[in-house]
Parts: sequence; C-alpha cells; structure tokens
Amino acid sequence: MPLIAPPLSLYVHMPWCVKKCPYCDFNSHGLRNEPPPYAAYVDVLLADLDADLRDFGEAAFGRPVHSIFFGGGTPSLFAPELIDRFLDGVRSRLPLATEAEITLETNPGTVEHGRFDGYLAAGVNRLSFGIQSFDDDKLRRLGRIHSASEAEAAVKSAQDAGYANINLDLMYALPQQAQAGALDDVARAVALQPTHISHYQLTLEPNTAFAANPPPLPDDDHAWAMQEACEQQLADAGYSQYEISAYAQAGRRCVHNLNYWRFGDYLGIGAGAHGKLSDPAAGAVRRRWKTRHPKAYLAAPGGQERIGGDGAVASDELPFEYMLNALRLIDGVPLADFAERTGLPAARIAPALAAARGRGWLTDEPDLLRTTPLGQRFLNDVIAGFLD
Repeated sequence: MPLIAPPLSLYVHMPWCVKKCPYCDFNSHGLRNEPPPYAAYVDVLLADLDADLRDFGEAAFGRPVHSIFFGGGTPSLFAPELIDRFLDGVRSRLPLATEAEITLETNPGTVEHGRFDGYLAAGVNRLSFGIQSFDDDKLRRLGRIHSASEAEAAVKSAQDAGYANINLDLMYALPQQAQAGALDDVARAVALQPTHISHYQLTLEPNTAFAANPPPLPDDDHAWAMQEACEQQLADAGYSQYEISAYAQAGRRCVHNLNYWRFGDYLGIGAGAHGKLSDPAAGAVRRRWKTRHPKAYLAAPGGQERIGGDGAVASDELPFEYMLNALRLIDGVPLADFAERTGLPAARIAPALAAARGRGWLTDEPDLLRTTPLGQRFLNDVIAGFLD
C-alpha cells in the first residue's frame, strides 16, 4: 500500500515560563534573573524552519499548512509584535490554508491587559488558557501563578478583544479533590462559554517535583467516577466529547490536535519540539526532534547541532504509533486510513484487531477502528496490543 501524505501542521515550541509547575514534564524553563532573549529566539525559529524545509525538500516544501500551534512553556510571554514577525516569516515560506487555525497557549497570570487584541491582529485566531482549576487552594497546590478570579478576568478580556475561539484546560483528580470540586470546576468553565474544553486527569510524571514528593491524589475508582460525572456535565452543557480528554461545541474541534490524532504530518520547530513527516517517495514516516535546552538551541541557528534526533520510524513500530493517536478519537477512524498513513497493509494488524475485539475493547465494525466505552477506560492496554 503506497504511503499518502496527510495534512501538514506546524508546531512552535516556546520554552520559557514564569515558574515551573510541580506536575509539569514538558520542556519548560522558569524565568531567571535576566529576561530570555525573546527576539533572538524568533530569529532562530525561522532559521530552524528554513533548515527543516531544506532538509525535507519536496516532502514538506510547498504543502499548505492547515494549523499552527504555539506551545510551551508559556508562549504569551512573547509580545504580539514578535508573534506577528514570526507569522509573517512563516507566510513568506509556506502557504497557509484558507482560515488556517492558529493557536497560542496562554496562562492567566502572564498576559497583560490589552495584549489579546495584538495577538488577534497578528493572526492568532484561537487561544488556549491553562486554567487547570477554579479553586484557589487547588491552584496553590498545583503551583499555578494565577487565582480563579484572574483566570475568569483573563478569559473575559480575550472575549472582549474579539476572540470567538477559546479553549480552557482543566484538570481533575487533583490533590485531595472530591467529585463536587471537579464538577464545580467544570461548571465555572462552562459559565465562561469557551468553544472548547480540555479536561484531563492529573498524573504523576517521572522527573517532576510531584513524582519525587507525591501529593495525596484520589484513587483510580474515584478518579474514574469524577471523569464520568464531568463528561455528563459537559455533554449537558453542549460540549461533545470527540477525544479522550477533549470536548467542543459544534464545529469547534481543535484542527491542530485532530491532525496529531489522525496521524497527520507536522513540522516541529523550537527547543525540544518534535515533528513527523511522511515521505511518499521514500515510503517512510520520519521523525525529527530538536535539542531541548534553549541555550543549546539558540547557539545553533539552523545548524545541525539543533537536531536532537532524526530518523525513519521502523515498520514494526508504526502500528503502535498509529494506534497511540487514532484510538483516542471517540468516533474512531476508517480502517483504510491506517494503510494510507503508515504504508502498511491492514492485514499487518489483523491479529491484534481480532484480539481487541474479542475482549470487547473495539467495536465490531470491519471498516472502522473505534474503541468501545470499555476500551476507552483501558486504552493503554488496547494500544499495547499493537506492539510488535
């Protein structure tokens, strides 16, 4: 089966944040005494993009970009003028699809009043707020730098600036959280009428402060009960679940994340950024990631030293990588997409599919890959079945 190039997105990593949160395992670096070299970083980002386009050649150059996502760290530490300069640079190098989704992550404690209209003028048409909770005690336990009232004010300020597409990140199963508290967080988020809510469980990730000194968290049964109750509350409020932790109003699903989950392509630029590109001519899926530390990344503008790793994904790893993404989608994906996006025949995964369906983890739809409610609860076990 020939490999077919899927849609292309661009991920841009902005590595700095005001303070590292104790649960965070992202490549983020708290501010020190001197401010980071924000303007120089934008120049290096564009040099990185130039080098990737040169290295990848026809596999990347000239393909329309359907979405851009500024992640971090805290991208809203970068002034709107710098975001504008970067986006102008992207437009001069790559065609943007009509009405391309351009998302900027922001934290309520880092955006000055009046900046939102600047981001909108630069071309950012979607904001993602890292709220996490509307309980001030929980926010302190999570190491957040904002209060619940500041979070509400920031969202309303963005709406006043003209933003009509806003995501709120919420976490549940927080330290000593009861179900009533998780439901209250959802209610306060819904009251702000964002178009999208990401609602995910707090987990203890390796190499974080919480992993070294674990806080008291609800057990698995209580966490699952919270998830089910919050799912129902979101559904009642008009937010349809389309991925394990993503809920959206009609027509407002996140284009960028959907491209990830459908095993689409994306260029990744910035310190620690990961990218994936399909090369139909070579019949390979290639991954590249950049060196993690901002100083090392800044020291190699467009140079080979900026690359932390690069290479084709082995064919025996592709089924697992594909399912790791696709099976998160509540509606599933057509079975035919597996062959188109991996270059492997569907027969390659037939035994694993049969085993998962036999356990009741996947639906009995021969042309569709979709988890059952049971499969969603045991998703890690479902995906592990596709490891060679």
